[in-house]
Amino acid sequence: MSVIDLFDLNRSEWSFDDIYSELGVSRSTLYRYLKTLMDSGFLTSLPGRGYTLGPRVIELNYQIMMTDPLIHVARPMMKELSSGNSGISLLCRRYKQKVLCVHQEASTTQFLSRFERGKARPLLLGAASLAILAYFPTYQLTKLHHAQAGEFEAAGLGGSLTAVKQALKQIRQSGWIHTEGQVTAGVTGIAAPIFDSKNDVIGSLSLTLPEVNIERGRLEQLGERILFCARIISKSLT
Repeated sequence: MSVIDLFDLNRSEWSFDDIYSELGVSRSTLYRYLKTLMDSGFLTSLPGRGYTLGPRVIELNYQIMMTDPLIHVARPMMKELSSGNSGISLLCRRYKQKVLCVHQEASTTQFLSRFERGKARPLLLGAASLAILAYFPTYQLTKLHHAQAGEFEAAGLGGSLTAVKQALKQIRQSGWIHTEGQVTAGVTGIAAPIFDSKNDVIGSLSLTLPEVNIERGRLEQLGERILFCARIISKSLT
């Protein structure tokens, strides 16, 4: 898995020697790892180019789209949310210290979402991320703040851990959150959290609209609707 983790958007091709230098395992061990990954289709090699991710990754992506219970449950409501409001509905999962878009439904061409399926973004930007961050356990939030205190303040969440906790508490009390232009200029994002059977936050459901300064009454109506749909998804997963 450490070999697979080397591949990202910044570097999609690796030579044997570069992987060897990066991981620090023995050459014989690395040969064995690479052979196993190539035999299973997770890696492939191109003469003169090195190793790249293989076709098995694409196959698994398709299987997830067709069989993931979270996507299966959320898809109908996402279609209803987007079509009824001329926007883009996003389904996101928490992934390590990031938020990953796993599905989207769009009913507008007025803007393009920068949060495409498979694309990760930080926990501190946008409604889809903040709806998840608000439910982090205290010890995880404290650790994250210690490592990224400046980023928390830049995101408007407060200049101290106490202030951050208060800001996130307000999100939890509301049940949903909205942001304007944090990821894409000129749009409003509204999101609510999704929980698993242990009541741990695993993702969020959001709606992005190509407008800002939405009238408060309408904004609250949309927020409550998204919260309702997110709760149905959570309940279905249990």
